[in-house]
Amino acid sequence: MSPELIWHKSSYSGTTAGDCVEVAESWRKSSHSGGAAGECVEVTTRPHTVHVRDSKRPQGPALAVPDVVWAQFVAFASVV
Repeated sequence: MSPELIWHKSSYSGTTAGDCVEVAESWRKSSHSGGAAGECVEVTTRPHTVHVRDSKRPQGPALAVPDVVWAQFVAFASVV
């Protein structure tokens, strides 16, 4: 099954109908999620930001974290 793609109009697109560029983001299951259906964390990245959500609630809230902070978190979590 292919990952869900979410399309956004690029902030660099023009205002006329012919000048639009869209970019896609796809959510992927974290490699640290458990195997049970209730233990899944999904992540996606955009320039300078990492988004995290609960896979059981894809339309629910997502946490947005600066990529530098995310890298620090992952480095800390890898040590613990």
